[in-house]
Amino acid sequence: MLRVETPDAPTPAGHYSQAIVHSGLVFVSGQLPVLPDRRQAPVGSIEEQTELTLRNVGIILEAAGSGLDYVLQMTIYISDVELWPRVNAVYAAVMGESRPARAIVPIQELRHGYQIEIQAVAAVRGATV
Repeated sequence: MLRVETPDAPTPAGHYSQAIVHSGLVFVSGQLPVLPDRRQAPVGSIEEQTELTLRNVGIILEAAGSGLDYVLQMTIYISDVELWPRVNAVYAAVMGESRPARAIVPIQELRHGYQIEIQAVAAVRGATV
Protein backbone atom coordinates (compact mmCIF):
# COMPACT_ATOMS: atom_id res chain seq x y z
CA MET A 1 0.00 0.00 0.00
CA LEU A 2 1.11 3.51 -0.77
CA ARG A 3 -0.08 6.55 1.15
CA VAL A 4 -0.78 9.63 -0.98
CA GLU A 5 0.15 13.07 0.32
CA THR A 6 0.07 16.27 -1.71
CA PRO A 7 0.36 19.82 -0.38
CA ASP A 8 -1.96 20.93 -3.20
CA ALA A 9 -5.00 19.46 -1.40
CA PRO A 10 -6.19 19.92 2.18
CA THR A 11 -4.05 18.22 4.82
CA PRO A 12 -6.00 15.60 6.79
CA ALA A 13 -7.25 16.97 10.10
CA GLY A 14 -7.42 13.51 11.67
CA HIS A 15 -5.75 10.13 11.66
CA TYR A 16 -6.22 9.26 7.97
CA SER A 17 -4.54 9.72 4.58
CA GLN A 18 -5.67 11.84 1.67
CA ALA A 19 -5.70 8.58 -0.30
CA ILE A 20 -4.29 5.07 -0.40
CA VAL A 21 -3.11 3.28 -3.55
CA HIS A 22 -3.38 -0.50 -3.54
CA SER A 23 -3.55 -3.10 -6.33
CA GLY A 24 -4.01 -0.53 -9.09
CA LEU A 25 -6.76 1.36 -7.27
CA VAL A 26 -6.84 4.74 -5.52
CA PHE A 27 -9.10 5.14 -2.48
CA VAL A 28 -9.65 8.85 -1.77
CA SER A 29 -10.80 9.80 1.72
CA GLY A 30 -13.84 12.03 2.09
CA GLN A 31 -12.96 15.54 0.97
CA LEU A 32 -14.60 18.77 2.03
CA PRO A 33 -14.74 22.14 0.25
CA VAL A 34 -11.60 23.32 2.02
CA LEU A 35 -8.84 25.41 0.50
CA PRO A 36 -5.53 23.53 0.79
CA ASP A 37 -3.63 26.34 2.49
CA ARG A 38 -6.07 26.92 5.33
CA ARG A 39 -9.10 25.61 7.16
CA GLN A 40 -11.93 28.07 7.08
CA ALA A 41 -15.68 28.44 7.10
CA PRO A 42 -17.58 26.89 4.17
CA VAL A 43 -16.89 28.46 0.81
CA GLY A 44 -19.98 30.03 -0.76
CA SER A 45 -22.94 28.32 -2.38
CA ILE A 46 -23.45 24.59 -2.78
CA GLU A 47 -22.31 24.98 -6.37
CA GLU A 48 -19.02 26.54 -5.24
CA GLN A 49 -18.61 23.93 -2.51
CA THR A 50 -19.23 21.10 -4.98
CA GLU A 51 -16.71 22.46 -7.49
CA LEU A 52 -14.01 22.96 -4.83
CA THR A 53 -14.60 19.51 -3.35
CA LEU A 54 -14.35 17.83 -6.77
CA ARG A 55 -11.19 19.88 -7.41
CA ASN A 56 -9.66 18.54 -4.18
CA VAL A 57 -10.57 14.96 -5.15
CA GLY A 58 -9.05 15.51 -8.61
CA ILE A 59 -5.79 16.92 -7.22
CA ILE A 60 -5.39 13.93 -4.91
CA LEU A 61 -6.14 11.53 -7.77
CA GLU A 62 -3.50 13.23 -9.96
CA ALA A 63 -0.94 12.92 -7.15
CA ALA A 64 -1.75 9.19 -7.05
CA GLY A 65 -1.27 8.72 -10.81
CA SER A 66 -4.95 8.80 -11.63
CA GLY A 67 -7.55 11.47 -12.43
CA LEU A 68 -11.24 12.26 -12.41
CA ASP A 69 -11.60 10.43 -15.73
CA TYR A 70 -10.42 7.21 -14.00
CA VAL A 71 -13.00 7.32 -11.20
CA LEU A 72 -14.85 4.03 -10.83
CA GLN A 73 -17.10 4.96 -7.93
CA MET A 74 -17.94 8.16 -6.08
CA THR A 75 -19.97 8.72 -2.92
CA ILE A 76 -21.33 12.21 -2.33
CA TYR A 77 -22.70 13.19 1.06
CA ILE A 78 -24.97 16.26 1.10
CA SER A 79 -26.51 18.04 4.08
CA ASP A 80 -29.97 18.37 2.50
CA VAL A 81 -31.68 16.26 -0.18
CA GLU A 82 -32.99 19.52 -1.71
CA LEU A 83 -29.39 20.27 -2.81
CA TRP A 84 -29.29 17.18 -5.04
CA PRO A 85 -30.21 18.86 -8.38
CA ARG A 86 -27.74 21.71 -7.85
CA VAL A 87 -24.94 19.32 -6.88
CA ASN A 88 -25.75 17.10 -9.85
CA ALA A 89 -25.54 20.03 -12.29
CA VAL A 90 -22.03 20.98 -11.12
CA TYR A 91 -20.99 17.33 -10.95
CA ALA A 92 -22.09 16.76 -14.57
CA ALA A 93 -20.22 19.87 -15.75
CA VAL A 94 -16.99 18.90 -13.98
CA MET A 95 -17.11 15.18 -14.78
CA GLY A 96 -18.09 15.66 -18.43
CA GLU A 97 -18.42 12.38 -20.30
CA SER A 98 -17.09 10.38 -17.35
CA ARG A 99 -19.95 8.56 -15.62
CA PRO A 100 -18.63 6.49 -12.71
CA ALA A 101 -20.90 4.53 -10.41
CA ARG A 102 -22.21 7.01 -7.85
CA ALA A 103 -24.32 7.45 -4.77
CA ILE A 104 -25.62 10.70 -3.33
CA VAL A 105 -26.36 10.26 0.35
CA PRO A 106 -28.36 12.92 2.18
CA ILE A 107 -27.28 13.19 5.81
CA GLN A 108 -28.42 15.44 8.59
CA GLU A 109 -25.29 17.56 8.83
CA LEU A 110 -21.57 17.68 8.07
CA ARG A 111 -18.77 19.02 10.25
CA HIS A 112 -18.20 22.75 10.52
CA GLY A 113 -21.31 23.64 8.50
CA TYR A 114 -20.12 22.21 5.18
CA GLN A 115 -22.85 21.07 2.82
CA ILE A 116 -20.93 18.40 0.89
CA GLU A 117 -18.27 15.71 1.29
CA ILE A 118 -17.02 13.44 -1.50
CA GLN A 119 -15.01 10.20 -1.46
CA ALA A 120 -13.91 8.24 -4.51
CA VAL A 121 -12.34 5.04 -5.80
CA ALA A 122 -10.40 5.26 -9.06
CA ALA A 123 -8.07 3.20 -11.21
CA VAL A 124 -4.42 4.16 -11.50
CA ARG A 125 -3.48 5.14 -15.06
CA GLY A 126 -2.09 2.13 -16.90
CA ALA A 127 -2.97 -0.33 -14.14
CA THR A 128 -4.78 -3.54 -14.88
CA VAL A 129 -7.27 -4.38 -12.18
